[in-house]
Amino acid sequence: MTATEHDGIGIDAHSGSDGLLVTILRILCLTAVALAVPFLINNYLVFWRGWPQGPVFFADLGWFGNKPRAAGEMGLEATIQLCLYLGVVLAVVVYVLSTRKKRLSLDADRLSAISAYIVRGAFWAVFLVGLVDMAISLLRVEDFLPMAVGDDMATQLGRTSFRGTFVHYPLILLAFVIALFTRSVGFIWLAVLIVAAEFLIVISRFVFSYEQAYMGDLVRFWYAALFLFASSYTLVHEGHVRVDIFYTRFSERGKAWTNLLGSLLLGMPLCWIILSLGLWDKTNLINAPLLSFEISQSGYGMFVKYFMASFLVVYALSMLVQFGSYVLSSAAVLAGEPHSAPEKHSDAL
Repeated sequence: MTATEHDGIGIDAHSGSDGLLVTILRILCLTAVALAVPFLINNYLVFWRGWPQGPVFFADLGWFGNKPRAAGEMGLEATIQLCLYLGVVLAVVVYVLSTRKKRLSLDADRLSAISAYIVRGAFWAVFLVGLVDMAISLLRVEDFLPMAVGDDMATQLGRTSFRGTFVHYPLILLAFVIALFTRSVGFIWLAVLIVAAEFLIVISRFVFSYEQAYMGDLVRFWYAALFLFASSYTLVHEGHVRVDIFYTRFSERGKAWTNLLGSLLLGMPLCWIILSLGLWDKTNLINAPLLSFEISQSGYGMFVKYFMASFLVVYALSMLVQFGSYVLSSAAVLAGEPHSAPEKHSDAL
């Protein structure tokens, strides 16, 4: 192994006109992924903090012939929002230009690791929230909650906004801290937990004639997470079903072109469509239940229906990052770089 290979630098693949194409591709791909960060931050600022949105954003800046709605604070907020987006784009450009000789496969591996972390954190979040919320719902439906935490706290825990803010959110934060120190998301164990929860429903219903709404809610909660969170894991392991009448006959470069163009023109735009349609307005599919802490019709079930809307965010975000990894790893094959096999990331996912 040469010194440049050890440092992750491939000189021949990034020189001349090919080097310019690689630089442009890296900027486009990493920008498409990185813009998800200010988009999600801006979504929080707009709908949770009341910052300006859409045309109002430009009006506060005085653009396109609009007059600022208010002076001072709102103009500052609009400027901060704009700087979030421009700052991310600038950071990507500076990073790419300062690492022009860096191997594409290393960037692909880094994106895959980020996707894996998102999924790991989400897995631990649904695991912890599911267990804790089920326990609270069990105590509440059996009228043991006042004895456990007192009447005032029991009343507060019966409010979905309180339980979401002071129980679920801290557990989600803890989950992503745990994900920093773990290298496995345990999809097999989540599947086993789903089977065990369903088995308990069957036993309690037909043997003890006992069933409550929270029991079914837990199964649906974990079941939805299993399918949506496993998507990026399945993608990196080539587990998704392909319409491979032609693909299997392609050469390695042909497959790389197919994966690159498919991810860049179909996969990544699809993820952005999910994010934009779900988060563009407060009444949209994802924002509406999150903002209202929506729960199921059964008042004594689990208070996690609103949380399940965020599964689409995790799905779209993890797939967006993983598609970005796919683009760069495919480009690495076309550039003649050593290609990382999917199994390389198995310990990270």
